Amino acid sequence: MARHQRPNTEGGEEFEDEINPVNNHQAILHQQFSDLEQQREASAAGIWVFLGSEVMFFGALILAFGVYRFNYAHAFVEGAGELNVVLGSVNTAILFSSGLTMSLAAATNKMGSRLWTLIFLLATVGLGVLFLAIKGVEYHEDWSKGLFPGEAFRWTGSDSPHVQLFFLLYFIMTGLHAVHLLVGIGLMLVVLWLAWRGWIHDQHFMPLEVAGVYWHFVDLIWIFLFVLLYLLGGKI
Repeated sequence: MARHQRPNTEGGEEFEDEINPVNNHQAILHQQFSDLEQQREASAAGIWVFLGSEVMFFGALILAFGVYRFNYAHAFVEGAGELNVVLGSVNTAILFSSGLTMSLAAATNKMGSRLWTLIFLLATVGLGVLFLAIKGVEYHEDWSKGLFPGEAFRWTGSDSPHVQLFFLLYFIMTGLHAVHLLVGIGLMLVVLWLAWRGWIHDQHFMPLEVAGVYWHFVDLIWIFLFVLLYLLGGKI
């Protein structure tokens, strides 16, 4: 059960149990915390610890890609040359835009504008779905060209095993990023519902802030992947 924290005229702090905080613009203090500052610090620490583990996870994949690209430079350049840089660039612009709408949602929420907060959150979700749709088109294009690793892989050029290794790493890294983005979309839908219900507002904003940090992390990972796979990996 959540509690609302309000000042006590006698110098202390009083807490009120609150089951349904809809339309009640007070900060919500959960019972395991002693005050709002501790609650916010715990939320911030939790998301940063989680993202730290994600950085190590993606960092290992990026390091592996870098090592293999150094050892098999020609094959990786040949493989990267088959990627659709136009679709990759469009998706990069889309994620940049979603990062902007996410920041605007957080800003308008602190300004007390519930309508614009909902609009920007909905736009963030829509841009995320659009990114996945375009990525699906790109995957279908790669499949049609016989670039999916495995028995269906077709490569008429030289050094086919190492070109296939490039595409194996490409699908693993971009696929894992897509899964993280899908999780982010689900998280945004939950935040959108909470904001619509009135649980998130200008005084109780940590769920939105934490979701925003995760979303920006997913954006940042894509920037690294785009540069590594599409730009540094091969020709434009």
